[in-house]
Amino acid sequence: MTNPVTGSVLVAGGGIAGIQASLDLANSGYHVYLVETKSSIGGVMAQLDKTFPTNDCSMCIMSPKLVEVGRHKNIEILTLADIQDVQGEKGNFTVKIRQRPRYVDPDKCIACGVCTQTCPSKVDDSYNAGLGKRKAIHVLYPQAVPLKYVIDAEHCFKLTKDKCGICAKKCPKGAINYDDTEKQLTLNVGALILAPGFDTFDASKLVAYGYGKTPNVVTSIEFERLLSASGPTQGHVQRNDGKEPKKIAWLQCVGSRDINRAENGHCSSVCCMYAIKEAIITKEHGADVDCSIFYMDMRTHGKDFEACYNDAKDKHGINFIRTRVHSIIPDMKTGDLELSYIDDDGKLLKSMFDMVVLSVGMQTPPELVQLAGSMNVALTPGNFCQTGSFSPVSTSRDGIYVCGAFQGPKDIPQSVVEASSAAMCAGADLAAARNTLIKQDKPISERNVTGERPRVGVFVCHCGHNIGGVVDVPGVRDYARDLPYVEYVADNLYSCSQDTQDVMAKMIEEHQLNRIVVAACSPKTHEPLFQETLTAAGINKYLFEFCNIRNHVSWVHKDDPQAATEKSKELVRMAVAKVACLAPLQEAELEINQAAMVIGGGLAGMTAAKGLASQGYQVHLVERETQLGGQARNLYHTWRGEDVQAELAEMVKTIESSPEITVHTGTALTHVDGFVGNFVSSLEKDGQTQRIKHGVAIIATGAKGYTPNEYLYGKDPRVLTHHELDARFIADDASLAKMKTAVFIQCVGSREPGHPYCSRVCCTHTVESAIRLKERNADMKVFVLYRDIRTYGERELLYTKARELGVIFIRYGLDGKPQVVAGDKGLEITVKDHILNRPVTITADLLTLATAIESYRDEKLAQMFKVPINEDGFFLEAHVKLGPSDFATDGVFLAGMAHYPKPVDEAVAQGQAAVSRATTLLARERVRISGNVAYVDPRDCSSCGTCVDVCPYNAPNFITDGPFAGRSEINPMLCKGCGLCVASCRSGAINLRGFEQNQLMVQIMEAI
Repeated sequence: MTNPVTGSVLVAGGGIAGIQASLDLANSGYHVYLVETKSSIGGVMAQLDKTFPTNDCSMCIMSPKLVEVGRHKNIEILTLADIQDVQGEKGNFTVKIRQRPRYVDPDKCIACGVCTQTCPSKVDDSYNAGLGKRKAIHVLYPQAVPLKYVIDAEHCFKLTKDKCGICAKKCPKGAINYDDTEKQLTLNVGALILAPGFDTFDASKLVAYGYGKTPNVVTSIEFERLLSASGPTQGHVQRNDGKEPKKIAWLQCVGSRDINRAENGHCSSVCCMYAIKEAIITKEHGADVDCSIFYMDMRTHGKDFEACYNDAKDKHGINFIRTRVHSIIPDMKTGDLELSYIDDDGKLLKSMFDMVVLSVGMQTPPELVQLAGSMNVALTPGNFCQTGSFSPVSTSRDGIYVCGAFQGPKDIPQSVVEASSAAMCAGADLAAARNTLIKQDKPISERNVTGERPRVGVFVCHCGHNIGGVVDVPGVRDYARDLPYVEYVADNLYSCSQDTQDVMAKMIEEHQLNRIVVAACSPKTHEPLFQETLTAAGINKYLFEFCNIRNHVSWVHKDDPQAATEKSKELVRMAVAKVACLAPLQEAELEINQAAMVIGGGLAGMTAAKGLASQGYQVHLVERETQLGGQARNLYHTWRGEDVQAELAEMVKTIESSPEITVHTGTALTHVDGFVGNFVSSLEKDGQTQRIKHGVAIIATGAKGYTPNEYLYGKDPRVLTHHELDARFIADDASLAKMKTAVFIQCVGSREPGHPYCSRVCCTHTVESAIRLKERNADMKVFVLYRDIRTYGERELLYTKARELGVIFIRYGLDGKPQVVAGDKGLEITVKDHILNRPVTITADLLTLATAIESYRDEKLAQMFKVPINEDGFFLEAHVKLGPSDFATDGVFLAGMAHYPKPVDEAVAQGQAAVSRATTLLARERVRISGNVAYVDPRDCSSCGTCVDVCPYNAPNFITDGPFAGRSEINPMLCKGCGLCVASCRSGAINLRGFEQNQLMVQIMEAI
């Protein structure tokens, strides 16, 4: 790199991937330009109703991130902006930006909405997928960031006809500027991250489905808006004629897996899961609704997705029909829709439905294809960004990275992983310039409220229709006004939106509030957001109480609004009573040890170690085996055709030669002490113990292959696992080319009791291996016996290629598994052909079993770091959607197959993502410990030791000297505030700050 390194990064795209990448970079010491083509950030996720399998409100979990981006000193949001040109090289790019006029001065706009109320021009609302109307002057959605109005120049009467102008007359701040003009900006950045998202397939191109012409045929995005409480029908699903549908069909693969359209030959990865989600939510709205999903292969390959699929069938009664619907014929009188399709027995069937939802796929819009061309960024045949399996977010142009759906079709968790991965790569490039361009927050002095009479502010949230559709929110607000110590009350459409946070800070100052109660949704996702608002307003963050009237009230009592309202009032009354008793708490501040430990020397672990070292951190890489590489040592090629062994050898060489990395092979981790920023781990090798100090840890311990006890495995040498076949490929076994017939059996040990999940990689591995066999011998007969082919994303192109080469795919059911018998002429494999509807017997020279990937179920390691594992033995991330590389335990991060089965590219990406998440902590150099910790009054302690025995974090211990020797004390640095010791203390000597006995008792008394 010849040019000087610039400590800023341009992130193109304001969806969830762009937001995550921006936050990681800004929190790691870089200035970020977040460039978004629309007037606000948020992307498609802002349009979704809920996310599965967590069943979280999409905007509820996203709002805190939106507000954090909007507040961040080191993130500069440029909306209505398009990249025009990129010149330069890694470390020093010059980017030209065109910023279209907003016609509203964002510095003056206070988002009061007066302009929208008076605007006479109505336009199709793009946020609601055209199902409703908005005004020419508008914000995209209520929680938009930045929450600044914009004028749609094409539909504004003033700008098109020089008439009206009423918004300028009504605006109380004079924010309207009809003379606003386009701006040309030139930015100097060290790296670029492309996260522009995707476009959905235009379903009107499929004439047989009648979209756009036939009423009651809607797309999946439109149906999301119908389901959403913030949508045009406030969550009430209805047809265009107002009728509530009682029978709804979902048609899969609309604009995906289309062999007649080259640009749509891929699988869009998310459609099966979102159709299941929409059907389940529909059933929750009305249990009597008949929901049917028409599909080719059910691709629920993500973590917990298979369980969701099974629940949809078994618990919710959703019908799954494997077929391709030929056409939709509308009844012109009733508006009902007739579907024609062929069932498994070859019969032509016709069914009537009230509504049809087209599960439209992802594709790259033409303007992005053009932009990639102008930037010299290579694309795949499907017009997604070209990357490699060992560099999954690196584009063909050095210094430019990609994440999200522009890299390839994917779901939210993988988009978040890649966002952090891209942030790590950009950060590694610019490590020399870290902290050179950042702005520091000015210290805010905390108001001393000691001795003040409690002055409580209560904010009650409508959460759109989520709460307000059930609970009488104004009634709860008015009830709170008369409670003791309450000085200010308000109800807000969305309390988590940026404007409400600003209002809250203003009201704290104006009314001299010293305690706050928010009645809204879940503290798990939103409490830090509101606490930060208190801190910014000069109030101790612990003088705050969250009251969950969404999960605990509106969602569980949706059929009884009166009782829900009364319960909300009681919960608010209890919260006000408790908050009045709260006292300010202090947080200890500690230095973060700048070393890191990575546990696991497979691909994810080595990637993590390499990434940390590239940013100057010392790394201890711990591997229990005597050599690095993990399961990658058994792999031949990736699905893209890269030589795994060659890449692995190069990676091991880099790791072992790095001065920043200390490799501990043949080593066991035996004990862990300490806490975030200050861990001390004990390593044992050859009977010798070494203690290592480190600030963070990354768990990348991998997974293993299931050893089958069926299909003659272990009894006949002609029956192999995938790894054993790959070993023969690696050895270039000449006998493979001489074989006449080879068979693969899928889901061996997967999607069955014991391993009820999909192992994600098996289908692609099989298809890739089948192609390798056909390439060695074109005359070889190759059969794949499968339940569902799950070649998601552009892996679908491999599936297409295999069929073109003559690989034969035969589907079987769980109740009709193949039978294998050893014969003189070969292995005799009998399976019922789903097309012939009769058993067929294949005589094979080789049988390869696609076996499950199973966890190590390392409960000892989980206990050491106080991190959870799920029922399948895989480690449980902090949040399945927004925290896939984090643990709830601070300072510990997750990567690779220890999280869930995944292919090489995804394991590498998550290894990089874990580094990015760890770097946001290491870069701070200091960390604050929560004030919600337990403490002991030694005068009441009976020295029973129960607290020492029950604490999972080893926080309590015995005082060794002084007047209270032998009594208990608690290390606040280790305490996580779980309260287990408080509940177990026999003498009542232990209390938990923020949950003191008197604070809990006043709540209880108010509930009586």
